[in-house]
Amino acid sequence: MKFVVQRVTEASVAVDGNVIGKIGKGFLVLIGVSDSDTKEIADKMVKKLLGLRIFDDENDKINLSLTDVGGELLLISQFTLYANCKKGYRPSFIEAGAPDMANEMYEYIISKCSEQFHVETGEFGADMKVSLLNDGPFTIILDSDDIC
Repeated sequence: MKFVVQRVTEASVAVDGNVIGKIGKGFLVLIGVSDSDTKEIADKMVKKLLGLRIFDDENDKINLSLTDVGGELLLISQFTLYANCKKGYRPSFIEAGAPDMANEMYEYIISKCSEQFHVETGEFGADMKVSLLNDGPFTIILDSDDIC
């Protein structure tokens, strides 16, 4: 499982020209799922995500969490995080999770995050247009191979 976490001052996602998810200060998270991912892995990834202390405190030190700043989450499924570009110039996506399983994991992650935070989402499998104002810029990649 891979999360690309972007600290944002605002972010939104649109499908067919209609905004379906929008947040202010918080995290825009692009979520990639592989076939080997489980709910146990998702739980560890969510715990790490929600505990990240990447907001500035009163001394401009990166020390505050999403909870500390009253942040929100915009969660977007993105199978292209599992693009394999080793051969040729056309990426292979065979390492990405099968759509039914990946959607189930995406929905599980949404439900776990929703227990603690306001969560907005994209639409699984849709052609989405994502807009964001990256704050910093600050982007972190969480990979279950490194965390779990």
